[in-house]
Amino acid sequence: MPKVPFWAQIVAGLVLGVILGWIARSYDVQWLYTTLDKVGHIFVQLLKLAVAPLVFFAILVSITNLRKVNNAARLASRTLLWFMITSLIAVVIGLTIGLLTNPGAGTGLTPRDGKKPENAGSWLDFLTGIIPTDVITPFTELNVLQIVFMAAVAGLAALQLGEKAQPILTLAESVLELLQKALWWVIRLAPLGTVGLIGYAIAEYGWHLIGKYATFTADVYIGCALVIFGVYPLLLATVAKVNPVQFFKGAWPAIQLAFVSRSSVGTMPVTVKVTERLGVPKEYTSFAVPFGATTKMDGCAAIYPALAAIFIAQIFDVQLGIKEYVLIALVSVIGSAATAGLTGATVMLTLTLSTLGLPLEGVGLLMAIDPVLDMMRTATNVAGQALVPVVVAAREKILDLDAYNTASASPVDGYEVREAEQKVTAPPVAV
Repeated sequence: MPKVPFWAQIVAGLVLGVILGWIARSYDVQWLYTTLDKVGHIFVQLLKLAVAPLVFFAILVSITNLRKVNNAARLASRTLLWFMITSLIAVVIGLTIGLLTNPGAGTGLTPRDGKKPENAGSWLDFLTGIIPTDVITPFTELNVLQIVFMAAVAGLAALQLGEKAQPILTLAESVLELLQKALWWVIRLAPLGTVGLIGYAIAEYGWHLIGKYATFTADVYIGCALVIFGVYPLLLATVAKVNPVQFFKGAWPAIQLAFVSRSSVGTMPVTVKVTERLGVPKEYTSFAVPFGATTKMDGCAAIYPALAAIFIAQIFDVQLGIKEYVLIALVSVIGSAATAGLTGATVMLTLTLSTLGLPLEGVGLLMAIDPVLDMMRTATNVAGQALVPVVVAAREKILDLDAYNTASASPVDGYEVREAEQKVTAPPVAV
């Protein structure tokens, strides 16, 4: 039997999900509705199951791997700088589109349609919430920011200890490999997860909901598309001086998985592999990608909160001025770590609204449409997480240009060598 490309499996899952969701809603097929809900929920839960330990060991190992890289401090600072630069560009695009289209006008929505979220983010919570009260709670409550803090401290301590910490580092690397291998099995289920997630969204909300949010939804998708297919290629061509088409050939498996899974952290093993395949040194990739998966959010933390703030301000009839737009940009560039690489961007949105003094009830206006928006936002996040290491590596003259120029959208699986794959009778799933 011929191999079915992973992208084709994803597309088939999208189409089947839409059809099943329409059937469940149109004919009130309760068992189908429940099945779609459970399938999507189980897929997301399987991704989340690995998030806490994966983030901890990925950050720990990535920091200690920097000792193998020349000019590690320079690379780290340049990575952070480009994270901020691209986030600033993304938020400016979001603000521009919002000001041109007025997404909150003519929706028929009123402040009474809003609902205050149970959990809201604030700068005080953001700053004080970085340091955990104990070492267990961040893992049980999936507080990724606190997990990143503990992993960074452990990694820096290991660097200071030197050889004495080697047994711990060897164990950490082995555990990371184990977690990534297990996560690959979950990733192979993405087409099924797509059926459930898309089908449930259609069955639960229907097409009429998208009609109410048509301008806002189009704004988010157009803004993200401009960043992915406009800003990123321009940076690759002018700053990195490489062929942008090759970047998308190499990075596409991670981008498409991000679109379906809606999780930057869940996509991280694939992002690492495609970034390495694009010629970025492994030691630098193992730092830059995990760092980006928890802090680099051009979709969730830049374009989306900028557009959402304008949308909510128009619904609640609040006038925004230059000061508020500057604050939106500031929050987006500095506070993106609050999104923590998980599905959804509610924390970042509440952080933005509280900074601007906008009603938090506005978050409730966007919750229903959030799954549809989150797919494109996460794809943008992951594309940026792969882009910045390529740009920095090219600027620092450590990018393997031969590898970059021959990168393709072929299957990515760092745990099964080609020879082993050829012995398997069943066709492997490309990721």
